[in-house]
Amino acid sequence: MNSSIFEQRYEQVKARYEEVTLRKNEPLFSENGIYERYEQPVLTSRHIPLSWRYDLNPETNPYFMERLGVNCVFNPGAIHLDGKFYLVARVEGADRKSFFAVAESDSGVDGFTFWDYPVQLPETSDPDVNVYDMRLVKHEDGFIYGLFCTERKDPAAPAGDLSSAVAQCGIVRTTDLKTWERLPDLQTRSAQQRNVVLHPEFVDGKYAFYTRPQDGFIDTGSGGGIGWGLAESMNPAVVEEEIIVDERAYHTIKEVKNGQGPAPIKTADGWLHVAHGVRNTAAGLRYVLYAFMTDLDKPWVQTYRPGGHLLAPEGEERIGDVSNVVFSNGMVATENGELFLYYASSDTRCHVATTTVDRLADYVRNTPEDAMRSHACVQQRSALIERNLR
Repeated sequence: MNSSIFEQRYEQVKARYEEVTLRKNEPLFSENGIYERYEQPVLTSRHIPLSWRYDLNPETNPYFMERLGVNCVFNPGAIHLDGKFYLVARVEGADRKSFFAVAESDSGVDGFTFWDYPVQLPETSDPDVNVYDMRLVKHEDGFIYGLFCTERKDPAAPAGDLSSAVAQCGIVRTTDLKTWERLPDLQTRSAQQRNVVLHPEFVDGKYAFYTRPQDGFIDTGSGGGIGWGLAESMNPAVVEEEIIVDERAYHTIKEVKNGQGPAPIKTADGWLHVAHGVRNTAAGLRYVLYAFMTDLDKPWVQTYRPGGHLLAPEGEERIGDVSNVVFSNGMVATENGELFLYYASSDTRCHVATTTVDRLADYVRNTPEDAMRSHACVQQRSALIERNLR
């Protein structure tokens, strides 16, 4: 056997992997002053270790072919522990199955490398067909919880329907991101649950959840927006009643769907939230991120709700498996007040935007609400112009 093909391709692929994992990431100029985007994504399919994709034995893979392909890396949960940044990313194989994998970095903006193995996620008695979009939260009970979407084929689907699915909230907990304990799926009265997030503190001695009640896998139906509910325990977690914290609205950035992003951050002014909103366009659904704040003692009560989006897809971010989408389920606030907002673009790659807790809180407190009508929006903008021209 001629091993030159194997050796040549191995060196080429290895060099490309090292180039992407070792490169420095520079901030871009911020037009809006709220945050800084960065030149490069922080995680992509090219960050996947070679040992996950290739058979590295020249005897069994003489042409150095990819044996288990990776399509994309996106929608990471995020946490900051002992001075390091950890992303639990959604990795989608070429077979369309998603799984979780931990990548770590010292800086939070570059140098992310995956651990040797993906997350060995335990199954329940009703195995998941697909899992994705984990929200990480360090709860005051001492555990790190991961809440994610668990998807299974809809048992009520008619014969031949291979698309209908049931989505629910899967729950795991850990103390080190290595050993994961699977808990029962969240129980609510809603037919479907996606984008569920655990509040980091007890509320009236109970575990608090941000939910997204939904009638169908895709259609929200009577689901009115981001929900809120309490549970006595995490094992099992049962929410008997959901109220709406942040509703959908006609002709806004969240007219079709909206959902909580990462767990909110506690500030002196209230709980700082980032969420995603979805609207329809002639080119399909458009996903953007927006922010709001809720009361410190009553996290289900909004206190500030700036109008419009906080972050929308730009440039190459608009291109990918599901175009014109940004989505976030990971955010980190460090002890010195820095804030790292991790987001994915077009279901393909992971990015970071950096700011401070104070800057984002200022944006939320001082940006006007959506005036809801064109005439009122012109009056709102004219008032700003008048103040500036005096």
